[in-house]
Formats: sequence, structure tokens, C-alpha cells
Amino acid sequence: MKYAYVYVLDTMADWELGFVTAELNSGQYFKNRGSRLPVRTVGASKRPITTKGGLTIVPELTVDEITYETSAILLLPGADNWKDPTNGPIIEKAKQLLNVGGYVAAICGATLALADAGLLDERQHTSNSLEYLNLFSPSYKGAARYKNEKVVVDGNLITTGSAGALELAREVIALLDLFAEETLEAWYNYFTSSDPKYFYAMMETLQESNS
Repeated sequence: MKYAYVYVLDTMADWELGFVTAELNSGQYFKNRGSRLPVRTVGASKRPITTKGGLTIVPELTVDEITYETSAILLLPGADNWKDPTNGPIIEKAKQLLNVGGYVAAICGATLALADAGLLDERQHTSNSLEYLNLFSPSYKGAARYKNEKVVVDGNLITTGSAGALELAREVIALLDLFAEETLEAWYNYFTSSDPKYFYAMMETLQESNS
């Protein structure tokens, strides 16, 4: 069984992984109808954490329980306290996964944690801004590979800034090949435009896949 692992930590930005976790865990628009990609929460320990929105999450797993064989993707949310040393093991796990071809997606403050660990020095990436990385990560040496784009995919790593929740979801879904191409395009267009024609178009793609 493969899982989408979500690292949870105090002050995590609730909304930043909302789109992607809902679609992965529900499987509602998957091209393989009836399937899903279960989401499991991972913590530095199994101590409850409190999100920025005030929600309490009790991690199901600890970092050492993540394996390459069971990881479909590791999702790293933004948070205010990524600098806390207790988060070091998950960044080391991200490094291990990336080195063996595993998928990792990071948004907002999580990109800063990757920068601190040198994981962006040799990979194309984005974040909240180049200035953000330079200011808050003295060890960062990846400026030449920074892209001023909303989301960047470099092989098995996806990065985006705090405003890229929807784009992150789109790229994760595409990377894992979970939606039909036409479904994903209509899904993204609906959430970016709110035009109902795209919702109906998405429903049509699902009907076509079942016929």
C-alpha cells in the first residue's frame, strides 16, 4: 500500500495542503474509479500539534516509519517554526527520498527548510520569493536555480510559495498520474475561474472514462 504522507507540525498552515489532501484521500476524480491514495499524518513524535487555524492533529506515524516502498509522496506544509531542530529528521527523510527517486512536495516555509539543508542548491525551485530564501536561509546557495514562477517541478521535487496551494495540488496529481489529463485541466480551470462550465466539463470527462 502506498500513502501520501503529510508532515504535521505546530503552526502549520492548514489551508496550504487542503486541495491536494482532499483529492488524494477521496479519489473522487481519479481516472481509476473507486481507487484513492490514503493520506497519513506524520509528526516528529505522536504528540498532538496545533495548526495555525487552531486545529489539533494527532500524528498517526513518526518520521522513522516512512519508507520509500510505502511513500507515494511526502507533503511538507508551511509553518512558522520550521527552524525548530525537532523538524530535522523529516528534512533528512525528504533528502533520502529525493536521492532514491521518491517524490516530495514543499510549500511556503517548507521550502525554507529544504534550502537550509542544501536540498535546493542543485535543483530548480521556487518559494515565496528569492529574497525570502536569501534573507532567512544564510546557508542557501541555490539562487542561480531559483525560478520566479508560481510552482516549479524539477524531477521528483515540487516547490511553491504560500499562494500556490492549487498549483501544488495540480502538479502532485499530474506527477502521480492520478487524473485523466482532461479531468485535471477542467478541475484546475474550475477552481481558478469559478466558471461552472469547467465543473460540467470535468464531470463529462469522468463519464467518458467510465464508458
